[in-house]
Amino acid sequence: MTAEEFNAQLGLCQFLPGPNVINLAVVVGKRYQGLAGAVVAPVGLLAGPLAIVLLLALLYDAYGSLPIAQGMLRGIAAVGCGLLFAMAWRMGKALRDKAYFLPFSVLTVAGIALMRWPMPWVMVAGLILSGGVAYWRLGRK
Repeated sequence: MTAEEFNAQLGLCQFLPGPNVINLAVVVGKRYQGLAGAVVAPVGLLAGPLAIVLLLALLYDAYGSLPIAQGMLRGIAAVGCGLLFAMAWRMGKALRDKAYFLPFSVLTVAGIALMRWPMPWVMVAGLILSGGVAYWRLGRK
């Protein structure tokens, strides 16, 4: 799957209700292995982390009040922020050739975060406008 295909699928999965990663697992599983892949991919995605989280919950219950455990948790939070920014950076690099869609990203953030417009309306308007630009650009080629 190319970076462009991944970004397109992730964009679709962010628009659908539910957790984005699970939606993406279903889409990728269906694409490569049909219905069985669509079922197994999210189960495989969730089974390992569920077991780890349950084990960590038991450990936290027993040792969570220790200062060393609190320090580890602060470090893990910093790593999570770094991973989030790294993913955003990689996705941005993949969209370098599609700079004409950057204004839609800026308008979406401004509409939702700054002007407090309802997200469903902003998403529908962005879908219509960006779809129109994509259709117009494909028609010119």
